[in-house]
Amino acid sequence: MIRLFMLMLLLISFGFSAVGERVVWSSGMSLLAFLESHSIPLRLYYNLSNADKELSSEVQVGSVCYILRDDLGKILQILIPISEDVQIHIYATKEGYSLDFIPIITTKITHKVALSIQKSPYQDLLEKTNDSVLTNQVINIYKKSINLEKFIRKNDLLAVIYTRKYRLGRTFSTPEIKAAMIETNKKSNYLFGFEDTFYDLKAREIVGFLLEMPVKYNRISSPFSYGRFHPILKQTRPHYGVDLAATYGTPIYAAASGRVIYSGYRGGYGNVVEINHGDGIRTLYGHMSKRSTRSGSFVKKGQLIGYVGSTGVSTGPHLHFGVYKNNRPVNPMGIVRTTKKELKGTKKQEFLRLARNYQEQLDAILSPIEQNP
Repeated sequence: MIRLFMLMLLLISFGFSAVGERVVWSSGMSLLAFLESHSIPLRLYYNLSNADKELSSEVQVGSVCYILRDDLGKILQILIPISEDVQIHIYATKEGYSLDFIPIITTKITHKVALSIQKSPYQDLLEKTNDSVLTNQVINIYKKSINLEKFIRKNDLLAVIYTRKYRLGRTFSTPEIKAAMIETNKKSNYLFGFEDTFYDLKAREIVGFLLEMPVKYNRISSPFSYGRFHPILKQTRPHYGVDLAATYGTPIYAAASGRVIYSGYRGGYGNVVEINHGDGIRTLYGHMSKRSTRSGSFVKKGQLIGYVGSTGVSTGPHLHFGVYKNNRPVNPMGIVRTTKKELKGTKKQEFLRLARNYQEQLDAILSPIEQNP
């Protein structure tokens, strides 16, 4: 199986389109519907544990799946990404097909970019990197604390250090910004990524996003986790959200204002609503008994969007509450807060060491531009 899997990676990476096929996950698609559309036995889904059925519902619209076929068109293997780290692996056996969850193989590359602003921070950075996702991230972060249109001047400097993951020769997931600097009238404005948010040189948070708890819950029945140990595969299984146990029919409210990007039924999550709040923030509400909003509608923070239920794969009434930042799952309990943070104690010391290192790197890549404006 491993040899076939590695062969698949080699064939696709070298562009053998007759063998390797790229498929984009469409809106409303579920694993069950995907299996049916490709004539794969549905038992692969029905035989999954409840936790894995829920995990399979994490496949995001727009995700790129890879299918390997033989010369006769028979499917040999399929890779479906769930997150940055985990993917569904479906493969042919003598008895038919099997399914498991395996790590995603990626290559991470660090990029350093420095430039002198001539048109605008957005235009210049986009032309330099040809990466619209990165450009939007940088601009959106700085817009929280700086009026870019008012204070940016021609020949002000901009620099970014970020990492990009590559899967089968293509960019995968979103960039991770490590550090950045934008000048405003020759004043340097640094920011540094640390524990899912950004801080300035004094360890004060730059970007904060406030969410309200969406439901009055009795207890946390299952916490957020990037990984749970699997005794057979010797791997970890994530739980990308927090399960909030509550009485059946308890109202569920939007954690923040935004546009509903999905309202419907999705596999293990049952009745589910997803809301895009802008700035890369998205929330998911699963296992509802009833939904009270439609796709495309705008909702305000605190607006009723549904009621607690036990639809999909669920052992009792609860809300599965997921929060995603730039498509990365983050702990909802860590982003629901009322004030901006300032690091203290050992965390602050750890951050300051990291920040000083990145500041030196930023200054180093900017130095040639300063000397030759």
